[in-house]
Amino acid sequence: MGFLSRRQALGALGGAAAVVAGRTLTGWAQASDPIVAGRPLVRYPQKTDLILLTSRPPQLETPMKWFDRAITPNEAFFVRYHVFPIPTRVDLTTWRLRVGGHVDRPLELSMDELKAKFAAVSVTAVNQCSGNSRGRFAPRVLGGQWGDGAMGNAEWVGCRLRDLLTAAGVRQGAVEVTFDGLDKPAFPSVPDFVKSLSLGRVLDDGNVIVAYQMNGAPLPMLNGFPARLIVPGWYATYWVKNLSDITVVDRPFEQFWMKPAYRIPDTPCGCVEPGTAPKATVPINRMTVRSFLTSPEPGTRLAGGRQAMLKGIAFDGGYGIREVEISDDGGTTWRRAALGRDLGPYSFREWSAAWTPPRSGAAKVMVRAFNRIGESQGTEPLWNPAGYLRNVIESVEYQVS
Repeated sequence: MGFLSRRQALGALGGAAAVVAGRTLTGWAQASDPIVAGRPLVRYPQKTDLILLTSRPPQLETPMKWFDRAITPNEAFFVRYHVFPIPTRVDLTTWRLRVGGHVDRPLELSMDELKAKFAAVSVTAVNQCSGNSRGRFAPRVLGGQWGDGAMGNAEWVGCRLRDLLTAAGVRQGAVEVTFDGLDKPAFPSVPDFVKSLSLGRVLDDGNVIVAYQMNGAPLPMLNGFPARLIVPGWYATYWVKNLSDITVVDRPFEQFWMKPAYRIPDTPCGCVEPGTAPKATVPINRMTVRSFLTSPEPGTRLAGGRQAMLKGIAFDGGYGIREVEISDDGGTTWRRAALGRDLGPYSFREWSAAWTPPRSGAAKVMVRAFNRIGESQGTEPLWNPAGYLRNVIESVEYQVS
């Protein structure tokens, strides 16, 4: 296994990257979006051009053009690490996944053993950063100023986490399971990135898996090779990459990345009045309903009176999308869009709608989605100090001639 040192940051990982000595070589992010406008596009190993937020650790955003389809290609999938350095290579002949802690039979599994001893299952699921769209929060909040591209949808193949725990023999009194990866902070004062799930969450849901395949191929290094945790319907903070250790514990795990990090106000909406602090918080978990209009791209010039085909995606935290609607009159009236193929309740759901621009000048199209239990998107954005849970109705403007 290899690690990226600070001195090697733009060498080992960035040898094929588009940033060299602080210069941008491949262009700039979408000029029509003020959140990402002017940010450099970079190309890391196994990746196409992505929008650079930070390089140490890597935070790379997917340009919106890649969301014109249900499945996000591996090379275009966003990247989010929390500590630095990160692993840049893993030798599968020596890599082992350890399952231990409050168990009767600790395991050390090679990749071959993981595949041979445990049934393979697949799930198509959206991986979305908790802070996706944080750059749109007002008042502004601390943290990576993501646009809307800190998300992606893939088919994940691996083994059920509960099968691993059953093989290890969970002892009486166990309450949670923790997950650690190969990324390790450079300094002892920086907390290692470790996450936890309740034992009930793990044992009750057969869709929580340890994945070793993404869209029919091994995981890209920057997306978790050789294995990562998949928690469908929940935000990406729980989807631990480059997984190395699964540990069953007999008490609540309250290390930094569970408390105080990645928490939301303990209110029904997970929000508070803008600019205020919550009285109490709880860990973030299930994703909110979201929908996007991805084609034509914002700012596209359209012909007045000529029909255009609008396309986009919608998703939620696991109930599945029931309906998508569009409006071109500021939300006064809405009409239903056609839904694409259903790839499962955790997946992007494609949608499309024929639309004729009603007039010349600027035209704005709004989109909203409803899931199968009636949850939708609000007309006003909710606010919390961490910049999480955005699910406001989004809109796109076009020029009509």
